[in-house]
Amino acid sequence: MPLFHAVVLTDHQSALVVQFDAEQVLSQRIQAHKHQTAQRNSAVRTEHEFFGEVCNALDGIQQVLVTGSHTATADFKHYAEKHRPLLIPQIVGYEVVDHPTENQLVAMARKAFDKHNLMAGVPTAG
Repeated sequence: MPLFHAVVLTDHQSALVVQFDAEQVLSQRIQAHKHQTAQRNSAVRTEHEFFGEVCNALDGIQQVLVTGSHTATADFKHYAEKHRPLLIPQIVGYEVVDHPTENQLVAMARKAFDKHNLMAGVPTAG
């Protein structure tokens, strides 16, 4: 069962999805698939498959902070806006970071959610 909050650390090769609440932290690593094709734009297809898997991992999570390099977060945002528009309201923000630890990610996300007054409540049916 997904938790209410998550932070994603992504680049173009892997993503770390960290779901958390007050008592627990669950981590999942997603790797991009490396497969060679003779088709034109295969790198774009591979990136789309990867970002699609990251979006799938966020299914059911109400509040998400996306972090990573400027390029990776911008590419993820573009992918989500174009291909996964239902995910957009769940994304609280995008932060450019450089190799934080898992604990630093969770602390950063808690701070971002607190800033937006999103840590106080519990999910509501709607």
